Amino acid sequence: MKPIKIAILSLTHGHTRKYYQTLKDNPKLEWVAVCAENAKVKKVFEAGKHGVPCYDSEEKMFVAHPEIEAVVIASGNSEHLRQVEMCCQRGIHILSMKIPTFDMKEYDRMIELVDKAKIVCQIELEMHYNPVVHRIKEQVAGGAIGKIKSMQATNITLSPVWAFPWQGVPELSYGARVPLKDGDSRFRGGALCDHPHIFDMIRWLTGSDFAHIFAEVAPNIRADLEVEDMLLVSGKMKDGTSFLLDPSWSRMEERLEVPGPGWEVFPKRMEVNMVLNGEKGSMVADCFGPNVYHNGGPNDRYTVQYTYFDEWVGLIDEFVDCVRNNKQPKINLKWHRRTIEAMNACYESVQAGQPVKF
Repeated sequence: MKPIKIAILSLTHGHTRKYYQTLKDNPKLEWVAVCAENAKVKKVFEAGKHGVPCYDSEEKMFVAHPEIEAVVIASGNSEHLRQVEMCCQRGIHILSMKIPTFDMKEYDRMIELVDKAKIVCQIELEMHYNPVVHRIKEQVAGGAIGKIKSMQATNITLSPVWAFPWQGVPELSYGARVPLKDGDSRFRGGALCDHPHIFDMIRWLTGSDFAHIFAEVAPNIRADLEVEDMLLVSGKMKDGTSFLLDPSWSRMEERLEVPGPGWEVFPKRMEVNMVLNGEKGSMVADCFGPNVYHNGGPNDRYTVQYTYFDEWVGLIDEFVDCVRNNKQPKINLKWHRRTIEAMNACYESVQAGQPVKF
């Protein structure tokens, strides 16, 4: 199969650096170019000596490289609609970061544009390609624990705000400056905006949809953030499954401008854990469990070296297959829309102080 000629836009999302290795090493891709959002981002990229040209704007990059077939949209959430429009005009396929937009009118506009352009738009929810999650799906589908009755899941990490400042700016992360609730000085656009995976996963595992959601925010452990860093979400699916979800930034970090060793204060940067209770039994999973821990630099801390399977292999395999064979990816804009609606409902619940029904 002919490799897809691919580029990256903006370089300001937390997952961007992961794509540097993936685009260089995966034989199904030919990494053509990148464009940087600003001079500072460009300087950091060029210091890595990746061997591909870096441009100051998307327009310059597309003019210089008309051969580009696909892009990774690795920008702040507020940039996504503009970049989707640009790609659709050119017939360029899209691998988008996990929050297309929280504005549902913008979201529907993206769906309309993608459908009209007849391009592939895959949403990056890499958790689906994690081997532990894949095993969970197999076990649940095979009836190992019977019908799911309840699910508890964590998706907790350190905060990327210091390295990717747009994630701490409500207008750039959430898309508007909306107070969390009366009497609260914080705004929408924090940890919840970073962690859609478990909201998507319960839909996938149960095959059901949300019936109601109730969410509460805790006091911030990072007092200088103007967005939320810890919250808890509970509710029920339409099939009766109860859930309790924790999508917080509750791992502390060093405030590094460029992520790297020593970023985490607690050894693990993230934990994604699931407990599924069914009619015939229970299942407990640590999706990022197999790691090596060591005392290391730069601060001689107990440090983690991740050894789990690279989810980006499966994600890229699906993206390439969809582009080359005119298929629809599992996590497409239309599927993902309900997950974003549920996350908006969390904010509405926080603001109202009561559950939101669907």
